[in-house]
Amino acid sequence: MIVRPPALPMGRQPNKKIRILIAEREGVFRLGLKKLFALEDDLRVVAQAESAAQVVGLAEKFNPDLYFIQSEIADEDLGNLLRKLRKGTRPGRILITTSLPPADGGMEYVKRGASGVVPKTADPEIFVKSARKVAQGELWLSKVPPSPTAPTARNREIARQLTITEQTVKNHLRTIYDKVGVSDRLELVLYSIHHRLELPPPPAAAV
Repeated sequence: MIVRPPALPMGRQPNKKIRILIAEREGVFRLGLKKLFALEDDLRVVAQAESAAQVVGLAEKFNPDLYFIQSEIADEDLGNLLRKLRKGTRPGRILITTSLPPADGGMEYVKRGASGVVPKTADPEIFVKSARKVAQGELWLSKVPPSPTAPTARNREIARQLTITEQTVKNHLRTIYDKVGVSDRLELVLYSIHHRLELPPPPAAAV
């Protein structure tokens, strides 16, 4: 799933290769990604790492535009890792690779500063496409199949709090989706995160 907020400048000249650092403990997967990107004219793997410490050291040396970081490495201390990477002269963007896609589709990683998540089981073209999109400033998440009752339950709760009908809630949501150019709640949340929109606090619980 692709969310298209306004692209952020990367400071690269037209047709310049996207410089990639792969952080992955599994050597076979690292090699596979490197060979995959080598087939593309605009993608170039400049370094490989097996730990967060190596990522920081190599980032200072190679200044990658984009990082593919294994979730196990990111989970050690993603916030601290991001702070260190942002101290560089040209901080790149981070895509998390994971064997087991998170239940929220990767939303938690995005909230912590990553630009998206790619399941390791994804087709090769997905890795290539996600690299290009994220390098352009977009967010990349895989949609999680929703529970059939989840949207209905959420709409019902919103309707109860606002004392309106569920159909009115649906109508308002559709109007919001159309205005900001998204198709569902997940994309709306990503839009809010990207544009740093402040959400109102939840209503105080009755005493």
